[in-house]
Amino acid sequence: MLILKRKIGEELKINSNIVLKVLSISDSQVKIGISAPNDVQIYRSELLDKVRTNIIEASQKSKEELKSLNKLKVNTVEK
Repeated sequence: MLILKRKIGEELKINSNIVLKVLSISDSQVKIGISAPNDVQIYRSELLDKVRTNIIEASQKSKEELKSLNKLKVNTVEK
């Protein structure tokens, strides 16, 4: 992990197309502005973790429901 100190108004550049700028600093928060091309996806990690957790839970629930359906016997009527 790279650790840098920045003051308000100072920037960090990633490659030539992403800029992180320190906008403000308060007691326990740092406000950061991000300039990046539209094709660069930026997510807050806690939201991304929640989405991943929800996808995993939904997948497990679907598997359990499929197992329940497979246990059902289906009677077919021949013509």
